Amino acid sequence: MSPRPLAGPTPRAARRPADPPVATYEVTITNLTPGQPLTPPLLAVHRPAADVFEVGRTASAGVVAIAENGDVGPLSSALAGNRHVADVVTGSAPLVPAGTPGGEMFDDEVTLTVTGERGATRLSWVSMLVCTNDGFTGLDSIRLPQQVGDSVTMTSVGYDAGSEINTEDFADIVPPCQGLIGVSSDDPGTGTSDPTLAEGGVIHVHPGIAGGVDLVPAVHGWTDPVAEVEIVRVG
Repeated sequence: MSPRPLAGPTPRAARRPADPPVATYEVTITNLTPGQPLTPPLLAVHRPAADVFEVGRTASAGVVAIAENGDVGPLSSALAGNRHVADVVTGSAPLVPAGTPGGEMFDDEVTLTVTGERGATRLSWVSMLVCTNDGFTGLDSIRLPQQVGDSVTMTSVGYDAGSEINTEDFADIVPPCQGLIGVSSDDPGTGTSDPTLAEGGVIHVHPGIAGGVDLVPAVHGWTDPVAEVEIVRVG
């Protein structure tokens, strides 16, 4: 009888690469102003290499679209196409101060859930200051809490995108301002930028409401901070 060949090592089953760990966060944004609504916030979880806005620099087209017209589409698309961005989430309703006409229909805070894989350790968010020409608030590249149960709380100030002259005229401001706050005129407002008002500036701290054509400092004005953000890692 011929000898049996020695058995070779049993091949191991191929291992599937492990799914990258996913962290989950609950982000609560609260409007702190007495009379300045915020548009539904846009949030992004990203790596440090991504950048949403920076004071002293020209605002991106996406940030301008939010600051002038409350349009989150351009910034949402740009971030979704950025390989350094893990998640982009947008709220569904404005954040309106209590005690205003719009406060009867909308809350002054919202909690949104976002996720991020390994390396996506930062969060940025942006909302328009509705009753302004090109005002917005937000935070850029907040470091996210590392452990489940940890939290981070920060506040944000009002910024001017530097892209449109502050006429404070309802004709140049998005229409929801008048209905949400209750100060109105015959001007219907607009959701489109006017090239003749282009300012060509950079992002800076907003000077506040001066009391121009239609806006009223005692009604639409604010003192910083304008919003509070609490981030809790829940998973």
